[in-house]
Amino acid sequence: MKLFFKDSTNEIFHSYDDLIKDLNDSSSYNAFCKSDDFFIVFKQIILSILLDREVILLDSDFTDNELLNLVGYSNFTQFSKPINESEFSLVSDYNDLIKRMNSKPKKWKITLFTSGTTGTPKKVSHDYTKITRFVRVSRRNHESIWGFAYNPTHMAGVQVFFQAILNGNSIIRLFGLPSKDIFNEIKKEKITHISATPTFYRLLLPSSESLPSVKRITSGGEKFNENIANQLGKIFNLAKITNIYASTEAGTLFASKNDIFQIKKEYEHLIKIHNNELVIHKSLMGSTKTTIDKWYKSGDIIDVISEKPLKFRFKNRKNDSINVGGYNVNPIEVEDALLNLDDVISARVYSKPNSVVGNIICCDIIPSNDQVTQSSIRKLLKMEIQEFKIPRFIRFVKTLPKTRTGKIKRI
Repeated sequence: MKLFFKDSTNEIFHSYDDLIKDLNDSSSYNAFCKSDDFFIVFKQIILSILLDREVILLDSDFTDNELLNLVGYSNFTQFSKPINESEFSLVSDYNDLIKRMNSKPKKWKITLFTSGTTGTPKKVSHDYTKITRFVRVSRRNHESIWGFAYNPTHMAGVQVFFQAILNGNSIIRLFGLPSKDIFNEIKKEKITHISATPTFYRLLLPSSESLPSVKRITSGGEKFNENIANQLGKIFNLAKITNIYASTEAGTLFASKNDIFQIKKEYEHLIKIHNNELVIHKSLMGSTKTTIDKWYKSGDIIDVISEKPLKFRFKNRKNDSINVGGYNVNPIEVEDALLNLDDVISARVYSKPNSVVGNIICCDIIPSNDQVTQSSIRKLLKMEIQEFKIPRFIRFVKTLPKTRTGKIKRI
């Protein structure tokens, strides 16, 4: 029996036969899915497709107040309805399951909530065609084993799930594990593919270990630092490293071997740059309550490398700039400078109000050794960035606050 999902933190193991049995034993359906059991989330997504109904994924740690603000309810038992035999026939095997999933359900949609690095979650819905737009199904992919390093109720996790299930792959939970257990799971299960945020990959640094079973790693959700990419190249010494741009609103849009992205020819008419901001055609977007006329302003500021073909590098979020005495400071630029230092594993740059200059730059740093000091960091930064960008307040920490998707939290 081929393994479908493993969660070592809760000693959960499910084969594909277990999955099909659970689907066939389902007697009721609730569109709202709120669970800390990844398998339940995955099963609910599949069941919703087979029933051709909407599924609404909610973070397991949403509070009652958050739920009331987001969807108007905090208890969802009233929405559980019996499954009518006429709308659901038993699944015979994996091939039957995939055939039915790919039958392009007409009414089905998946609703997610953004969690970004700042701001209130926003509701976004996608149909089956859009959510699986970048799934690659092939014989070569049938033997992949996925290290699952995302929250399953968010876009990145959902896309990894579809890539795995439609190729019949095993999924191994890595999300939320300490670095030692991540290494152990990769080696024990011979994981071949991992998609994660740079924050997740920094958990593995520094390390002298190598993980030759991994053939491909993908980074997304945050800016990918070249220094980190080089260090990961030593750990995943046989892996192809890909940087992707994706969002809850649009899904995956671009992929690159480094931090420079190029628009594919078939998407040139659907992507444009306006005042250095990336703008996306509404046909690539999921549906939201936000009114989108024809073009969606992503809020991502970019540096154009070339116009024909269009190549660009992401610079920062539109609203991230910090005003320091009349100078605008990009916190991502300061973080990049910090992450280029061998003494720094991870960093978070933010601001605090100041009566003299308006704001001061602050940072929390996870150091790579005990000899690192504030003065040594500032001295090294002077060779990387201008004086007014150097943090006035530096704090050394063991962990950094994260969003529900595993990104570094900005505020």
